[in-house]
Amino acid sequence: MATNNKLSELKNIVAAFDSAVIAFSGGCDSTLLAKVAHDVLGSKALAVTAVSPTYTQAEIEEAKKLADSLGLNHMIIYTNELENPDFVSNPPERCYYCKKELMSQLRELARSKNIEIILDGANADDRHDFRPGQKASKELGVRSPLQEVGLTKAEIRSLSRELNLPTWNKPSLACLASRIPYGTKITRENLDRVGKSEEFLLSQGFVPVRVRDYGPTARIEILPDQFTNMISKKDVVLRKLKELGYIYITLDLAGFRSGSMNEVISKEHKLWTDNI
Repeated sequence: MATNNKLSELKNIVAAFDSAVIAFSGGCDSTLLAKVAHDVLGSKALAVTAVSPTYTQAEIEEAKKLADSLGLNHMIIYTNELENPDFVSNPPERCYYCKKELMSQLRELARSKNIEIILDGANADDRHDFRPGQKASKELGVRSPLQEVGLTKAEIRSLSRELNLPTWNKPSLACLASRIPYGTKITRENLDRVGKSEEFLLSQGFVPVRVRDYGPTARIEILPDQFTNMISKKDVVLRKLKELGYIYITLDLAGFRSGSMNEVISKEHKLWTDNI
């Protein structure tokens, strides 16, 4: 199906609902979905951003500004995954517990406001990665219209550019907990250290970037064509990340890749989400 046909089908899916809550992170996928829902449903589309220790304040503020600039009906809720021991223990299914809390709160919000459906921004590419959070969404009756019409990340970026959405080339977002190796306890301290490290590297021009936290060791992922720039800035990078508590700072020669922590996931764990 051509991309524009997928957009038409997306609008048809959204139009079938009287009202909708959209899980809105301010990333490329959820922004396109929120924009379409706003265009189709008007004030009956409510974009909701969750404030959580697993996201930086800068990302929350950016989502607020973006919602305002697009004229979205928008609100903030608060979640605290760190109160859930199943999340804090950081098993491979960690995202299931995080998404279950978020979507449960959205479901209660929808009920309280008499809103028909909850929509999230999962896309067609997400079917090919280990995404236990999608299992929680399905269990709670959340719809993923971008995925349903087969929109890939590349197509979403293309449509976003056509629609003049500023997120068309925004790097993919992921919660800060995804920087912590499975089995390592998630704390407010290691989330904060990762967040501050990545904000610093972003300020130095490294976009996209991930700082994977292995206790005393930081494993930095950037695009390979930025390696030379990293070496030229190694002194300032070393100084800053050591100030933040790392002892060893390493550069991953494989470069940036989303979901690199899933490379260690066993086949058995991946089968856990096969019924999505």
